Amino acid sequence: MGFAANLDFAKRFVEEQVLRQLLAYASKDPEKNLGKLLSLVRTLARQKHHQSHAVKIAEAYQTNPAVRTYINKLFKNTHPNVKNRLAFNWFVNAMILGIPRQQQLSRELGVHIPNFFLIDPTSACNLMCKGCWAGKYSQRHSLEFETLDRILTEAKQLGIYWVVMSGGEPFMYPRLLELCEKHSDMAFMMYTNGTLINEKVADKIVEVGNVSPAISIEGWREATDARRGEGVFDRVMRAMDLLRERGAIFGVSITITRHNVYEITSDEFIDFLVDKGVAYGWTFHYIPIGRNPDPDLMVLPEQRAYLAERIPYIRRHKPIQIADFWNDGELTCGCIAGGRMYFHITASGDVEPCAFVHFAVDNIKGKSLLDVLKSPLFAAYQKRQPFSENYLRPCPIIDVPQALREIVAESGARPTHEGAETVLGGEIGAFLDQRAAAWAAVADRIWAEKHSAKASVGTG
Repeated sequence: MGFAANLDFAKRFVEEQVLRQLLAYASKDPEKNLGKLLSLVRTLARQKHHQSHAVKIAEAYQTNPAVRTYINKLFKNTHPNVKNRLAFNWFVNAMILGIPRQQQLSRELGVHIPNFFLIDPTSACNLMCKGCWAGKYSQRHSLEFETLDRILTEAKQLGIYWVVMSGGEPFMYPRLLELCEKHSDMAFMMYTNGTLINEKVADKIVEVGNVSPAISIEGWREATDARRGEGVFDRVMRAMDLLRERGAIFGVSITITRHNVYEITSDEFIDFLVDKGVAYGWTFHYIPIGRNPDPDLMVLPEQRAYLAERIPYIRRHKPIQIADFWNDGELTCGCIAGGRMYFHITASGDVEPCAFVHFAVDNIKGKSLLDVLKSPLFAAYQKRQPFSENYLRPCPIIDVPQALREIVAESGARPTHEGAETVLGGEIGAFLDQRAAAWAAVADRIWAEKHSAKASVGTG
């Protein structure tokens, strides 16, 4: 290790220790000390947008009661292990220190390094949910512990300290929490059905400290059990209670269909999630892929327009953070897939551009993480991103379907399971073209009105 490398290591070590101590200091009295923490973050942050985020968080904490309640609850109710590992790893390692490292290596290596990736330790699952996006993968696949360990080690070498896991059901993987414990400097989020989180698992999640479950739910009991099986809602409620009582940070994952769109965004349901201790939520518009794809379940254009207003409203007025994977395109400057900000590794090792785009050219079992990031499939994605100048239309599956056809043809990508190709043509492909056109008419009007208003404010 040369002098420059030693100096960089020493600087990072000092930064980490100072931030860790100040995080503990802020935890004792967030009302008094959070501003000092964010001020130091603004000083140490190497990215201008991280500096501006620290300013915005400080302003929101002072002026928005929902934000202040949200942050205070996190500091007050979170177990020290989780604050010291999950929160620190995500906030400091993955964001403040990790992203600059990714950008530096991207320039040096000539390949884009993403912020995080999604990986499936196993495709096995204990439920048979209707319309599951992963339902057509073989349930016999699992990645060996040594392979997962190698991938995570390579990820950190590239500056990636945030990893999301799914499946299948990740908690069916026998050594899941052992893996997270071994990589104690990383932050892990798990998409899970929640039914395997018992007292022992909840205890271990808090003991390990760097794991956050995102539990799938469809709405109230009737909607959840209708899709996931009788009794699942009650088991999910029990899992949430166990996690909340122990001070874990956990969230929800919601598939939005035309039937539950208003239910899951109602004040009553959001307030219920807050009371259960849910810190965040990911919402995913239903896409006709996986098990028995049904285009009729997709949200209607007028419902998607409603979500584009309703989800940001919830973020401003409720002490919970909810993301809309498609309508939040303006926050991410369009599609994040194809290695731009993330990608997906299946339990068989296939490397897909997105959890919902089931095509691949590479398999991680025969290549390094850096090698698969050089994929011609990812290159075809990245040279077309953003797929639309209107960030309300970010997706090459449901918003610009012709782009996905071109990407697959250009890269020679193969389907990763039987039926994956149906999104490219036939009845489903035709339906996606029609729905994309219908949404474009609505989205373009919203986009024009929104940016016309911004321009008026800017010149007023």
